[in-house]
Amino acid sequence: MSLQAWAVAAIVIAAMALFVSEKLRYDVVGLLVLVALLVSGILTPAEGLSGFSNEATIVVAAMFALNAGLVGTGALDPLIRTLSRIRRPWLLTLAILVIVCFLGAFVKNTALVATFLPVTLSVCARAKTSPARVLIPMSYAAQMGGVCTLLGTSSNLLTNSLAVQHGMPEFGVFDFTKLGVVLAIAGIVYLMLIGRWLLPRHIDTDHSENLELGKFVTELRVLADSPLIGESVAAAKLGERFGVYVLELLRGDDHLWAPREQELREGDVLLARGDWQRLEEFKQKLKLEIAPVLDLPEPTQAGRRVLIEALVAPGARVIGDTVEDIDFRWTYNATVLAVQRRSRILREQLKHTRLEVGDILLLLVDEAALRQLRRESGLVVLSERGDTHASRRKAPLAIGILVAVVVVAGLGILPIVVSALVGCAAMALTGCFSFEDVYEAMDWKVVVLLGAILPLGIALEKTGLAREVVGAGMHLVGTHGPLAVLLMVYLLTAVLTAMMGHNPSVVLMVPIAISIAHVLHVSPTPFVICVAFAAATSFATPVGYPTNTMVYAAGSYRFTDFMKVGIPLIAMFCALSMWLIPQFWPFHP
Repeated sequence: MSLQAWAVAAIVIAAMALFVSEKLRYDVVGLLVLVALLVSGILTPAEGLSGFSNEATIVVAAMFALNAGLVGTGALDPLIRTLSRIRRPWLLTLAILVIVCFLGAFVKNTALVATFLPVTLSVCARAKTSPARVLIPMSYAAQMGGVCTLLGTSSNLLTNSLAVQHGMPEFGVFDFTKLGVVLAIAGIVYLMLIGRWLLPRHIDTDHSENLELGKFVTELRVLADSPLIGESVAAAKLGERFGVYVLELLRGDDHLWAPREQELREGDVLLARGDWQRLEEFKQKLKLEIAPVLDLPEPTQAGRRVLIEALVAPGARVIGDTVEDIDFRWTYNATVLAVQRRSRILREQLKHTRLEVGDILLLLVDEAALRQLRRESGLVVLSERGDTHASRRKAPLAIGILVAVVVVAGLGILPIVVSALVGCAAMALTGCFSFEDVYEAMDWKVVVLLGAILPLGIALEKTGLAREVVGAGMHLVGTHGPLAVLLMVYLLTAVLTAMMGHNPSVVLMVPIAISIAHVLHVSPTPFVICVAFAAATSFATPVGYPTNTMVYAAGSYRFTDFMKVGIPLIAMFCALSMWLIPQFWPFHP
């Protein structure tokens, strides 16, 4: 290999390590890759910046805007109301799978899961079934729907763009549909008949009728008239009486872990854990107050304060920040009252707690700022008290515009990038969203990642590294034919996606897949299709796909729950793909 090929290999390995470690945000990793390729002289400035003008990047940004209009106008509310009337657990699961799978073909799957997550939790509570029985299937259904159309997921758009860069004809909006529908039907049948026996069977009692979602940790100060003064934690029997457990006693600069025998004094701060309803009862009866370290917001003139529970979603800007550092007070006139973390019990002062994906925050928020908080892409509002919904009059208009975009692009009347931009302009002009809404709803990290990582595909081809990788892979497969090579491509893409996400794996694998096809003297289409489907259906881990991460905490899952349900599903999808891809897209057309 040439020196430049070795340099690209080193950049790819370093990028993969950073993606897997999650020490840096994925958009930052993408920018570092781009900078390395430019500084090393492997790519020219024009080649390096081409990703930001690429159709895939522009269409993904446009789809974010269209989704903002669809969700913001409440277009999905009728479906949500229908779901809320279902009481039978199996029927609820089936309805969610069918609806989410269908909508996932046209609506960004993370936005879809964020929209359906609160209602699913609510319905599960009323039906007295565990959310763990429903949330993994819902995440999988969103992925299965997303792969059915070119618009369903960003990795499909990226696959199409890379294919066009390598001289292949552009895929149509519904070119993926025939295989996607077969896999979706098979996946739903599997989840209803087999997957349901592999899902955890516990009923999480923390999911009560009023959506108290688990054990929160908060800080409570002992007031002067509290009956706890002079009494020890053990003697007060707080666990027996209130279901509240004191993890730590904060007295000035002293931190007393697991206090039992210490007599409580005025001004002591208790780091307490329990259901929020029980914590509130505990606070009122024993004359306690939220610790002063948590500055409570003042209600606006026209509004009042409400309690909400919000899930920290993948890519949220608050990840890694401490509670003390978060600017909720200034942005939303809100404050964090308590934090729930599924993986472990928090045993540190609340203000020093660094937030992680899946944390659930109990927020006291000004009702007037609640709509703005709902638009925060990194937070999913799971429950609220006193919410007032915005007008839904423009919901039919938003649905009509999205349908028009799909139909126009699907019939080839306009290129997909043009129809998506026209749809954005139509929603803006008709008031389905404001430009402020769009900018806030836009997941800029994904847009930047696509723009920065796309040139890596150019570098793989330009330096000959893709050909070298293909040669090594062909030695492994030998003379077993294109079907064996197709299987190798599928499995390699699936493994890479589980480790580093679907978009980076597509950038790496599409050039390799096309090069393999050229070596075999067969059509590259089945190999590119193979990469698209393997990347867009990552079921095996909670970190392999953003929707999996979103339901991980809300369903109180273990890491192995995804493996037990997801690995057999991946195996089934792989087997069906090996059978159907050559049928739908022959090696020798």
